[in-house]
Amino acid sequence: MRASRELLAAFALTVFLDLAFLAVGFRTGHVVAKVLLMPLLAASAARAGAPRLLVAALLCGWGGDVLLFSGADPAFMAGMASFAAGHVCYLVLFRRQGPPHARTRLLGLVYAAALVTLVALLWPDLPAGLRVPVAGYSTLLTAMAYTAAGRLGPAAALGGALFMLSDTLIATGVADWPQLPRPDFWIMLTYAAAQFLLVRGTLDARRVPAAAYREVRSTTP
Repeated sequence: MRASRELLAAFALTVFLDLAFLAVGFRTGHVVAKVLLMPLLAASAARAGAPRLLVAALLCGWGGDVLLFSGADPAFMAGMASFAAGHVCYLVLFRRQGPPHARTRLLGLVYAAALVTLVALLWPDLPAGLRVPVAGYSTLLTAMAYTAAGRLGPAAALGGALFMLSDTLIATGVADWPQLPRPDFWIMLTYAAAQFLLVRGTLDARRVPAAAYREVRSTTP
């Protein structure tokens, strides 16, 4: 566990440095820091006993991070595919966490409405070749966030929502909508927080059944 905490501290420091580099416009520092983020988080999660699918999801995110450094359309598509593979890993993992919570149907309607609204608004402004891929990716991302919220705790739910926000900021940039100052800063802030919270939520969900089992064992004659 000590190694996991040290790696997590290294991840937190790298996030801080990356955001600082983005704030001052130091691109080389941002590139180096961004490349390190997901491997550090994945290593920390693995040391903490995370399931392989969680580690795989983070490494798929790392692949997407690297590919999105290029501004070329093929690299963007490949990066989106890498992130999509990570969302599939998350989906499979989250569905193994047990039955959905109560009121998930209402939650599903909220997520579905957000998805349809976003895609409808972005569609006219997206390049023609990216419209269908972005819509498909957005559907998969929303399904991941909904599953995280419906089957895990608040940390994972917030992580999924922040992942949606981060990728929405990217999509609005692709659609050439007006952006916040230093848009990459806000994209990385929400993205790093999202991945961390998804890890935290998954690990917390795995600890709850184990703790409950020990409690039952301790009270069994």
